[in-house]
Amino acid sequence: MKVAVAWSGGKDSALALHRIMGKHEVHALLTTITKPYSRVTMHGVRKELIKMQADSMGIPLEEIVIPPRCPDELYRRIMSKKMRDLIEKGVEAIVFGDIFLEDVRRFREENLKEVGMNGMFPLWGEDTWKLSREFLQLGFKAIITCIDPRRLSPEDLGKQYSLEFIENLPDNVDPCGENGEFHTFVYQAPYYKKGIEYRLGRKVQRDGFWWIDLIPEPTENQSMMSKTRAETR
Repeated sequence: MKVAVAWSGGKDSALALHRIMGKHEVHALLTTITKPYSRVTMHGVRKELIKMQADSMGIPLEEIVIPPRCPDELYRRIMSKKMRDLIEKGVEAIVFGDIFLEDVRRFREENLKEVGMNGMFPLWGEDTWKLSREFLQLGFKAIITCIDPRRLSPEDLGKQYSLEFIENLPDNVDPCGENGEFHTFVYQAPYYKKGIEYRLGRKVQRDGFWWIDLIPEPTENQSMMSKTRAETR
């Protein structure tokens, strides 16, 4: 089956992709980008970093651009158009990293049903403590990029998603952040050809959440190309 993966750049979508690799043909990664910020919606990660992930996997990236605070009706129209485009390319299902939020799954499935598309949820119903450990045992590496200050501290931004981090979470915080307590960026994965290089930027608070900026670090080849272009100007 030809599928597309709803890709945030975070751990749950990364693990969902891992689960279906080799079983289905991955047509593309679908990432929702908020204009004019050019960042992943909610996660706040620069789209350049998502492109680096896609390039490292050799999977095409397709962006779905939405405005800030996108109304549900507009969001549905934008997504519906994108789904119809994918159907024309032979895509039969969209893969999601959702685990247990029934309302989120229902929202996705209802929207997909309207255009004749199916949803696929490879992590659905699994224990989040086990999933968090599986993620780490497989060799994935991720960093905390966004937190809900009602559940976690801004001091947690920029921390590694590690066994230590998980074991020290407050009792009311899900280890996979399934309730929106935190979001992550995966910079190393078993299926990456190379890790994603970045450095930490400043922390910002907006719309009730805290984010840390991850700044892409160019590879040696990219640095050489930039230097060559500058010398020929």
